[in-house]
Amino acid sequence: MSPSPERRPPCILVIGVSGTGKTTVALLLAERLDVPFAEADDFHPPANIAKMSAGVPLDDEDRQPWLESVGRWLRERGAAGTGCVAACSALKRRYRDTLRAACPDAFFLHLTADREVLVDRIEHRAGHFMPTLLLDSQLAALEPLGPDERGATLEASAAPGLIVERAVELLSRE
Repeated sequence: MSPSPERRPPCILVIGVSGTGKTTVALLLAERLDVPFAEADDFHPPANIAKMSAGVPLDDEDRQPWLESVGRWLRERGAAGTGCVAACSALKRRYRDTLRAACPDAFFLHLTADREVLVDRIEHRAGHFMPTLLLDSQLAALEPLGPDERGATLEASAAPGLIVERAVELLSRE
């Protein structure tokens, strides 16, 4: 028997532009909540990764199958009652709407930071396909959470552990 809806672990998306620490925070949060974790970048088809690696921003047509794939993963964990945490940019409202259509109770934790902090982080990380030159296109595309969207915004300049503590506190009020 699965847990009652009131007691089910949440399905959380840690969102924001590149360099905010989405993956680090999402992984730590998943560990803290003892729920499955996913890096949404792993759901991108090779063509999307090649495009971004070449410094070309994805368009909505590129993103749609990717978002639907992430949404299926969320829906499966929600239906199983396990909850989950995923790191996913989800920069625009319509992208979050696609994810929310798959997982209506999703909670969006939007991480933000100053551009200078983001550039420094992107330039100093290894093994990631997202080049610094796409940051400005992400910042231009970013649509902050609307007041009717279930979620919260947190400043991401703090240590990841502190951000996770703040997130857990916010979630406890939900």
